Amino acid sequence: MIGRILSRAAGRVLGLPAPTGGRITVRRHLPVRVRDGVTLRTDHYAPQRSGAPTVLIRTPYGRGGPMRLLARLIADQGLHVVVQSCRGTFGSAGTFEPLVHERADGLDTIDWLRRQPWYAGSFGMFGASYQGFTQWAVAPDVGADLAALVLVATASTTRDSTYSGDSFALDTVLTWAELIAAQTVPRLARQVELKRGQPRLLAGLAHLPLAEADRVATGATVGFFQEWLRHDTAIDYWRPRVFDDGVSRVAAPVAMVTGWQDIFLPAQLADYAALRAAGRRPYLIIGPWTHGSVGLFGAALRDGLAWFRAHLAGDPAALRAAPVRIHVGGGGGWRDLPDWPPPATPTRWHLQPDGGLATAGPPPSAPDRFRYDPADPTPSLGGPLLVSHRAGPVDNRPLEARPDVLVYTSEPLARPLAVVGAVTGLIHLRSTVPYLDVFIRLCDVDRRGRSWNVTDGLVRVVPGDHPADAVLRVAVTCWPVAHRFRRGHRIRLQVSGGAHPRYARNPGTGEPLATAVRLLAGDREVLHDPENPSSVTLPVSYQL
Repeated sequence: MIGRILSRAAGRVLGLPAPTGGRITVRRHLPVRVRDGVTLRTDHYAPQRSGAPTVLIRTPYGRGGPMRLLARLIADQGLHVVVQSCRGTFGSAGTFEPLVHERADGLDTIDWLRRQPWYAGSFGMFGASYQGFTQWAVAPDVGADLAALVLVATASTTRDSTYSGDSFALDTVLTWAELIAAQTVPRLARQVELKRGQPRLLAGLAHLPLAEADRVATGATVGFFQEWLRHDTAIDYWRPRVFDDGVSRVAAPVAMVTGWQDIFLPAQLADYAALRAAGRRPYLIIGPWTHGSVGLFGAALRDGLAWFRAHLAGDPAALRAAPVRIHVGGGGGWRDLPDWPPPATPTRWHLQPDGGLATAGPPPSAPDRFRYDPADPTPSLGGPLLVSHRAGPVDNRPLEARPDVLVYTSEPLARPLAVVGAVTGLIHLRSTVPYLDVFIRLCDVDRRGRSWNVTDGLVRVVPGDHPADAVLRVAVTCWPVAHRFRRGHRIRLQVSGGAHPRYARNPGTGEPLATAVRLLAGDREVLHDPENPSSVTLPVSYQL
């Protein structure tokens, strides 16, 4: 009774349709036996409606708490809901090895589903983050009764996000390792740790060598953390852990929900592009959200239920006409589009002497200099992070006041400027050390001088054809963006040598990621002259 009351109240707050599922019957801890004999614990929420289709959710985060509410909200709409704990989590047997078993376990679970007397012949899948990985793992090979996928802040491959820019997404990976480890910690102890600000996690993020960071953060060695530190280029290791090679074979209708500040945004848009190239017509919504924001959850549930009604129940009335909906930051509001990305004109803004930024080419000028010291690494501030309360747009002035951050700022804009699509930078620089990172960040400076991050990107540079002190041309791809710079605002570009702990600091020595402890500071020169025109290219839209 309490669960029913809570779900009805939550449904009203989230703006969901009135319940149509009648009384919901719940059977918990059902054993689903998979091919290697492991038993996976599963809950079933059954609506009071015959012939109802099913929604399957496979998760490593437990079947209680928020998941229990989510399942009831979906079941209230007249759908069977099956929630299963991935192996090695929350009562399911076996060992949790991220991504390794999701294809086989998922396919075996779907075989079990088809044998149930209440199964009506079609099902959909729903879920965010890792729950989306479990969808991509099976979607190419399931069969025609998979009728809908709702993929929220997720992607078919985690490898590119883990090693973004050929660096290592330390904050995301270690924070997730700590989160998984904490699921077995008593609730009171976990609450105390959170209230204290997670000091063990913070200590782990700051620790060297990184091979010990998991023990500092969790008190134990975390197998997948150790493996991901070592296997950045190991194709054989990652082959069973990524599912992007099957995206083009997915026939089920796909709805994607994500945010501009989500950790998986570039990879998820790559999946969207792969589906479009295969002739599919996925739906896409990108909002002003971070990975775990409440707004993302609400939008995912509303859009997801409309998607299920259209493709599981044959009622498309709630679907929007345009397949793509994006939120344009800077007050641009919501826009419906026929596709992503929309047409845009690449416009190059050049770094100028005296910290300027303009579309005109740079004059002859001396380079700007800064020193990057991995013993005091340039910190990350806001942006796409796993933990939502630290993520997103923030005032960057404290970061820009550091001597290891260069800042280039335009004059106040005479008219609004809409930037929609992929932002790229090309930085010409010299370095006294051959191993280095280049981090750029695009910011919107308002009339009060506050500098709000819009998008950013990092590239790890290793010695190649250029010896130390030669001019390097480093191309940096930033997170995709939709943002409107208002009249009177200024465009700003930061250039620095890192963003720690979002990306693991570059020690400057070329030592292996897991074991490096020696830190080598180095000087950088950023050039902006006619022969070396450092720049950032903005995709300018004249239609938004």
